[in-house]
Amino acid sequence: MIYTILLVVAVILSILIIFFILMQQGKGDASGMFGGGSSGAVFGASGAGNFITKLTTFLVVLFFLNCLALAYLAKSKVSDDSVIISNDSSLEDVNGESGAAQDNTSQDNISIPD
Repeated sequence: MIYTILLVVAVILSILIIFFILMQQGKGDASGMFGGGSSGAVFGASGAGNFITKLTTFLVVLFFLNCLALAYLAKSKVSDDSVIISNDSSLEDVNGESGAAQDNTSQDNISIPD
């Protein structure tokens, strides 16, 4: 449940970050493309640029923290029969051999479940 909520928040934050990056005023002459060139705005000529820059920075920090939380939850949800992360005891069960008595003829012990 919390994983799904954090995933939805990550998508919303990424869309907002893209939007506010596009809203920032550029250095060139095309600064009025997305409404960034209006000097009579609520924030003034340079106030909107500073506000949008700070808002974008805040959203990026939130996105980073959200991604860390998602990674922590994803790590804790790894099951015991995972193909990617496996310990030596599960390899012994699949191969039917113990770790000390394995034959050294094969280089890799890769187990692919059916």
